[in-house]
Amino acid sequence: MVMFRLTFLFWSRLLLLAVTLSGLALPARAEQAAGASQAAPRERSISEWLLRMHEAPRRRAYIGTLVVSSGGSMASSRVWHVCDGQQQMERVESLTGTPRSTFRRNDEVITFSPQSRVAVTEKREALGLFPHLLKSGNASIERFYSASPQGSERVAGFEADIVQLAPKDGLRFGYRIWSEKRSGLVVKLQTLDAQGRVLEQVAFSELQLDAPVSMDKLSRMMGNTEGYKVETPALVKTTPATEGWRLAQEVPGFRPMSCYRRPSASGEDAVQWVFSDGLASVSFFIEAYDPRRHGQEGQQTLGATHALVRRMQGGGKAWWLTLVGEVPAQTLQAFAQGLERVP
Repeated sequence: MVMFRLTFLFWSRLLLLAVTLSGLALPARAEQAAGASQAAPRERSISEWLLRMHEAPRRRAYIGTLVVSSGGSMASSRVWHVCDGQQQMERVESLTGTPRSTFRRNDEVITFSPQSRVAVTEKREALGLFPHLLKSGNASIERFYSASPQGSERVAGFEADIVQLAPKDGLRFGYRIWSEKRSGLVVKLQTLDAQGRVLEQVAFSELQLDAPVSMDKLSRMMGNTEGYKVETPALVKTTPATEGWRLAQEVPGFRPMSCYRRPSASGEDAVQWVFSDGLASVSFFIEAYDPRRHGQEGQQTLGATHALVRRMQGGGKAWWLTLVGEVPAQTLQAFAQGLERVP
């Protein structure tokens, strides 16, 4: 199960780079600061960098090929993106591995798997995608990261500004981001460990800006489920307190973002609880322990993504805990140690 979740996260990065910087609001002060930065060539703050990247997909249509390098593996996808000022749409086609097509219209996501003839529909909020490059009003970004310009470089034929976001503690990774000079569109992103080594890279190998992408055509393709079995995961929005859980000790900078109850293979619902510091995210998956399905406790790594699985006792019952996040292993340990079962 853990490998499945890691593989899902690896593939979801292909969609994430296209969508994570779009459709999110920023505080008015950041918008004012970005306007000022255009008037005078000075060093941008983190808010200004992220605002510029956030605005880019709202202003430009594009078609490109994304390549993900992670943990010695490589995958690529073709991306179509368009925005009419109100709605944003993407189409992502896998070019390697298992064939699949993912469409997004604002927060609606549907993934078609041609081999199994299954189409899965979800809301973006429930996906727990990694990493969240921007969360509105999250001041912890500037508290826990610093930004420094790193010059410029050509990516996919475009001149790009480079900014490095460095963590101020050992609970998160750093990021190096290339954004196209004129539009601010993210064209390359690296996740870095404490020594500055690249753990994962997502980059356009080919990109066409202002491409002729038809929103009507993408909408028709997204709605054409003929011949597919449509599945919608039975997710129920809930709260940790309602489910009998709490985090006794907060992990600095990480805030709870969402909590859902979902079906599991055991027949009992599992709880998914998502945290974010504005750049990195961590997901808890909590379910009743089943010795027939759950194996050894331990840790796994895929590129920048770490996973921790362990058995725990609470309320007179055994539970199986899975934590997944694009964070160092010690961050997952801190989350696991703070989780408590309450009446």
